[in-house]
Amino acid sequence: MSEPKDLPAVDADHARPRGVDDATVAALGELSKALETVHRARGHLYSMHQLIGGADATLDRVVQLLRGAGHRHMADRVETELIGRNVLPGRWTFQIVEEFDDGYYATFQAVERAAREALVGGRRHIHEAEMKQARRTVGRPGHEATP
Repeated sequence: MSEPKDLPAVDADHARPRGVDDATVAALGELSKALETVHRARGHLYSMHQLIGGADATLDRVVQLLRGAGHRHMADRVETELIGRNVLPGRWTFQIVEEFDDGYYATFQAVERAAREALVGGRRHIHEAEMKQARRTVGRPGHEATP
C-alpha cells in the first residue's frame, strides 16, 4: 500500500484514510467519473423530456395554422397522430424520466455511495484531491490547497 506523496495535506474531507492503497483510490476515482457521466446523461434525458413537451405543445399552433390555410386533412392528421402521442409504448417522457431516476440512476448512486462508505469512510474525490496536490504550485496565488 502506498500512502500519498509528501505533499501539503488536503482538507480532512478529501484525505486518504490510512491504509488505503492507490488501486482503491483509482477504482473509486473511476467509479466517481462514471457516476458523473451518468449525471450528465440524466441531464440530457431531462432536456429530451422538455424538448419533446415543447414540440408537442407547438403542434397545437401547427394544427391551427394548417386549418387556417385550408389543409383540414393534414391538420387532422397532426392532431390525431402526433399530439399526445407516446414516445415509447405506453410512455410519455415524464414516465421515462421517472423510471430512469427510480431505477438505474438511483441504483448507480447507491452503489457508488456504498463503495465510498465501505472503502474510504464515505469520503469523496480523494483521487482528484491528490491530483490537485500533485499538480498545483505550492505558494503560488491561485494554487492554494484549500479555500
